[in-house]
Amino acid sequence: MLIFSTLLDYFTGLKMAGSDSLKQKKTWFWLSVIINLGFLCVFKYYNFFASSFAQFSANIGLHVSPWTLKVILPVGISFYTFHGLSYVIDIYKNKIPAERNFVDYSLFVSFFPLLVAGPIERATHLLPQIKTKRAFDYYKAVDGLRQILWGLFKKIVIADQCASYANMIFANSSVYTGSTLILGALFFSFQIYCDFSGYSDIALGVARLFGIELLRNFSFPYFSRDVAEFWRRWHISLSTWFRDYLYVPLGGSKGGTWMKIRNTFIIFLVSGFWHGANWTFIVWGFLNALFIMPSIILKTNRSNLEIVAKGKLLPSLTELVHIVLTFMMVVFAWIFFRANSVTHALNYISKIFSASLFSPFNLDVNRTQLFETILLVILFLIIEWLGRENPYAISTLPKLQKRAYRMAFYYLLVFLIFLFTGKEQQFIYFQF
Repeated sequence: MLIFSTLLDYFTGLKMAGSDSLKQKKTWFWLSVIINLGFLCVFKYYNFFASSFAQFSANIGLHVSPWTLKVILPVGISFYTFHGLSYVIDIYKNKIPAERNFVDYSLFVSFFPLLVAGPIERATHLLPQIKTKRAFDYYKAVDGLRQILWGLFKKIVIADQCASYANMIFANSSVYTGSTLILGALFFSFQIYCDFSGYSDIALGVARLFGIELLRNFSFPYFSRDVAEFWRRWHISLSTWFRDYLYVPLGGSKGGTWMKIRNTFIIFLVSGFWHGANWTFIVWGFLNALFIMPSIILKTNRSNLEIVAKGKLLPSLTELVHIVLTFMMVVFAWIFFRANSVTHALNYISKIFSASLFSPFNLDVNRTQLFETILLVILFLIIEWLGRENPYAISTLPKLQKRAYRMAFYYLLVFLIFLFTGKEQQFIYFQF
């Protein structure tokens, strides 16, 4: 699939560049788009549509036995399909020339750090770096290793520990109190953030060892003051991809309030569907569109462009309230993202808003280990907050005057990584 996708977009790019007319160029362009999206839909969404149609037919009294595909989803298909699409779209719009070196183009599509879970790169950003002669840069490599270390800490020490409790609570949500279910939603919120941003840190760090700068994918999203800011800071490469290749072509924000509302709902529903063939992801996308609507209607969606409390140690009371409210909305939406079905999510939420919300936790686990995990999350949040103005939390650590303090901190991270290795969980975004 990867080889086919690479050959398709490479030759399509050459054909578009050599077209004698706009009509011919458009024909090659749409051929690539339809085939790329066609394969993505067949492998990722066919079974979903088939089973949904069968369920709908059963609800109206018709019994249909759909034919489904017995295949494993090709690894990384959502990511390398979007890499190729951005390439052919940029050629079609005359933003870049067609790449004639097949090896360079193949490397752009399949550069190993980002292949299976992003960030989703652009040809305008990555191809020029690939074609430029690079010399080993010691300081850039050290910075890359530092970001890899931080990514491993986020994944192994925070995400995988939170996953143990989140998986347990979501799998047996019917037996837990509302207070325990809130704890499960919080654990999943930190799991998915540290899991995915941890992968991105590792990918960016590994690429930097080779002299390549990949697109930044996260910018401290849980410190956002509204949902619009959250989506400028979460999975940045996907959000900007949808903005540039879907939202803007649909008219963006130029056509008045109703067009902005329509386009916003479209990109969030498509974003939800991109994550997986399940109604839970679509509801998750719809909720985020709903949450962002007030700022779209009131035209305050670009009010918070800078990081919160820039140049200050602590946020103001107003900023703190906005951060907490935004985080609560994000956590609420994550319940649908994590649940097995919409019914599961609704039951989970209804249990939270029941009388059991005021009951004590009834999680039957080692309380010492649970307390350790909570302390680690708090420690992680403190480090993230102190480093929130940097590309990643510990990137400015070398500015500490005493080298001994830096090395002690690095060895502490290494020690914690080895201490908690063993409960490894698959990266969440590998499934997308």
